[in-house]
Amino acid sequence: MFKKILLVLLVVSAPLFAETDVPHEKMTPVQAVVLGLVEGVTEYLPVSSTGHLILASQAMGMGKDETFRTSVNTYLIVIQIGAIFAVITVYGDYIKKLLLGLVNKSEEGRKLLISLVIAFIPAAVVGLLMDDLISQYLYGLWVTSAAWFLGGLALLKWNGQEDPEHHALHMNDLSVKQALLIGCMQVIAMWPGVSRSLVTIIGGRMVGLTLRHSVIFSFLLGMITLSAATGYKLLDSGSEMLESLGLQTILIGIVVAYFSAWIAVKSMVAYLKKHGLGIFGAYRIVLAVITVLLLSAGYIEA
Repeated sequence: MFKKILLVLLVVSAPLFAETDVPHEKMTPVQAVVLGLVEGVTEYLPVSSTGHLILASQAMGMGKDETFRTSVNTYLIVIQIGAIFAVITVYGDYIKKLLLGLVNKSEEGRKLLISLVIAFIPAAVVGLLMDDLISQYLYGLWVTSAAWFLGGLALLKWNGQEDPEHHALHMNDLSVKQALLIGCMQVIAMWPGVSRSLVTIIGGRMVGLTLRHSVIFSFLLGMITLSAATGYKLLDSGSEMLESLGLQTILIGIVVAYFSAWIAVKSMVAYLKKHGLGIFGAYRIVLAVITVLLLSAGYIEA
């Protein structure tokens, strides 16, 4: 009898001692909250949310296991869902206009929708063609730090405060050429650390939009771009991410990202109108220097 019981126990417990392909690392709820806060606060600021997410995840030691790191990199895109819904909540009136424009019931919404689609095309094309190369060669802190530093210098040189005399164009009046230029600027932001918000705001100002309209157009364009990028990543490697990280922690980060992004979006337009972009330039340079020092000292990995 004892031998039979022992045999059953050995059979039942065998899987515990067998080698599996399941990653040894798991994302904790605390890590999910941190990533959600980082994503929400930085997504629509000109400081690069992707760069901050890479830094935060590396600082928390997420990535020593290669399979787990791949899932984390996917999640750094998927977590943008929270920021997308924040824009939908804050700018519901614009979303309504876009939907009415889609069914040809709002001329203003139709014009804005066309401009957004045109501005979205360059990033969509380049993203599909170069997604693997970007993930392989640009998702590192040395490269990100360089982008932070160069972007910071650009912001200090061009503070970006409101200039009504030379910038009076409404985003509903963008020409095809102007919308395409903003879209081409967005392509630059595929380099982590550059900041999609930064380059699209600058692109808007370059074609003559007011700072307020540049920021709002950046929000709306970001909603479309982030939705497409998130959908693509979910289809490409969503199941692996879900298996590796777990649904609960994934949802925690997204919910936290929503609320923190909602606060950031609500306050950003008013802040930029009064203070411009200079403070973000200084922040980027300081962050780049600190990150390089930490990398050089071995406190964080590239």
